[in-house]
Amino acid sequence: MSGNWLYFGDNLSVLRRHVKDASVDLIYLDPPFKSNKAYNVIFKERNGAQSKSQIEAFRDTWCWDQAAAEAYEDLVVSGPEEVSRLMQAFHQFLGPSDMMSYLAMMAPRLLELRRVLKATGSIYLHCDPTASHYLKLLMDAVFGTRSFQNEIIWYYRGGGLSKARWARRHDVILMYSQGGAFFFDPDAVRDEYAQSTKERFAHYIGNVRKGHDFGVQRLHPEGKHPDDVWMVPIVAPSARERLGYPTQKPEALLERIIKASSKPGDVVLDPFCGCGTAIVVAQRFGRSWIGIDITPLAINAVRSRLEQTFGPGVEYEVDGLPKTVPDAEKLAQEDRYKFELWALGLAGASEQREKKKGADRGVDGRLYFYDEGPNAKAKQIIVQVKSGHVAPSHIRDLMGVLDRENAQIGVYVTLKQPTKQMRAEAAAAGLYTSPVSQKKYPRIQILTIEDLLKGGRINYPAGTRHLRRPAPRGNKEREAPERLV
Repeated sequence: MSGNWLYFGDNLSVLRRHVKDASVDLIYLDPPFKSNKAYNVIFKERNGAQSKSQIEAFRDTWCWDQAAAEAYEDLVVSGPEEVSRLMQAFHQFLGPSDMMSYLAMMAPRLLELRRVLKATGSIYLHCDPTASHYLKLLMDAVFGTRSFQNEIIWYYRGGGLSKARWARRHDVILMYSQGGAFFFDPDAVRDEYAQSTKERFAHYIGNVRKGHDFGVQRLHPEGKHPDDVWMVPIVAPSARERLGYPTQKPEALLERIIKASSKPGDVVLDPFCGCGTAIVVAQRFGRSWIGIDITPLAINAVRSRLEQTFGPGVEYEVDGLPKTVPDAEKLAQEDRYKFELWALGLAGASEQREKKKGADRGVDGRLYFYDEGPNAKAKQIIVQVKSGHVAPSHIRDLMGVLDRENAQIGVYVTLKQPTKQMRAEAAAAGLYTSPVSQKKYPRIQILTIEDLLKGGRINYPAGTRHLRRPAPRGNKEREAPERLV
């Protein structure tokens, strides 16, 4: 496989259908588990069958159900002997539990990741202490105990405080290789020596052992060999790289992994790519990449992040998302909520995170912009998405939402063609005048999916696009990094 690919779909299905044997040099994955946070769902079915529609926020909890039982039975009967015996031992100890369901979901995906990894490749599995010990045993069964290379501790400052226990301030990253000849370049990620060490080695230090002088000890010119404990700050609310996507990991963390375990031109795979931190870092350092995610929200976030980071010239292919109006109609029939998320991303807006399904109060998405300078108050665009029947009353309702939300522009995104009466209602809403440029923009805009697929965009003050409201100055870092989706 050549080039860069962004896949929308169940990663187990995508791996089996699209990723060839021994074609990937480096894998990074951060699958979710129980952290009592609300995230976007990754899978509903744990056995890798066609994922059902459940893209809205969930509680990151796996439960033992019929699908999990079937996945477990399939692994016991058809899986490799080491994996089969381990899964049986897990089941004997854990029983039909949430953790057992999670492991039944992870096992077939790890087997596929082993298949696509090159003989010189390595895999980094990011997890927290809740499941790291189980996942390490599972990785031993899938890749072999001799393939274990490192247990990396990512230490971060922040919250995690409790009067009843020690503060919880670290994640675990398990590094395994495919074989003994895996690529690793410590010089690419060497750390700076402590000042005290530099001062000590500024003088002659001999290296005498058992009466033999091995010569003068010198510090490595590029720094000290990297340890397996990494002190990397989490992404602060006010950081430039922060996108507002839950569970975002810092680019510095992925930079260490990608620079040390791959070369320019190598292929990096993230099967739970979320908002695309691994993809962006891979692109920055000249690696090819494959990203997979089940949510349109994540795919949209990655596409927007690539464009904002590198400009519109980034070359990659997207698979699994609608490319034609019939494709969009099919998605809307299968899952209207998934269609809504895709349409919002196509329009360049972000999802209304606070809404509950069926109770959005007329707001599906928002887009913030500035047209009075960077220190002025953010202004907003309200976006509604409709996949079914359209009527002039919808435009009048949107006008009411603009007034209620004190928004400057409203956008009606529709799969169906709008009527003449709807366009007349939109025109009657008047214009928004930018106070600095004095340019005028339709206060109510109607965009069809066909318009968007042909390159149509929301008309508003150019060069001021913001998908989220910036964090107020002086915000403290959140208590602990959340698990990546």
